[in-house]
Amino acid sequence: MASKAEDRKEPVNEQAVANMYAAMRSDLNQIYTKITELEMEVSEHSLVLNAIQPLDQSRRCYRMIGGVLVERTIKEVLPAVQRNKEGLEEVVARLNETLEKKKKEIAEFETKYKIRMRKADAEVNDESGKKEGSAQGVLVGPAGGGE
Repeated sequence: MASKAEDRKEPVNEQAVANMYAAMRSDLNQIYTKITELEMEVSEHSLVLNAIQPLDQSRRCYRMIGGVLVERTIKEVLPAVQRNKEGLEEVVARLNETLEKKKKEIAEFETKYKIRMRKADAEVNDESGKKEGSAQGVLVGPAGGGE
C-alpha cells in the first residue's frame, strides 16, 4: 500500500506531470475566483454599513435572511452586518494564505519538473509584431476634413 501512496504523489510520466500541474493551476484559479467573490461581498457589506450607520437606530430596515425578507430596526441589523463583514474578511485572509501556499507549491512543482509556460513566450513574440497594428482605427484629435 505504501507504493500506491507514493505513485499518487510522484507522477510516472510526462502526461501525469501535466495533469497534476493542470489540476494545481485549476485549484489556484478556483481560489482566486472565491477570493474575488468574497471581496465583492465585503464591499457590499461596507456599502450597507456606511449607508445605515448615520441613520436613526430605531428606524426600520429590511434584511434578507435565508431568502426571506425580514423587517428589523437598524439597531438590530447593524451588529449582524458588521459581524458578517468581519467573518468574510477573516475567510478572505485565510484564502489569501492558502493562495500563497498554493503558489509556492506550484513554483516548487515547476522547478522540480522543469515546467515552463510556452504561452508567455508566444504572447511576447505576438505582441511585438502587433504593436503597430493595434493603433489602427483609433482617432486622436479632431478630424482634418471639416475645416
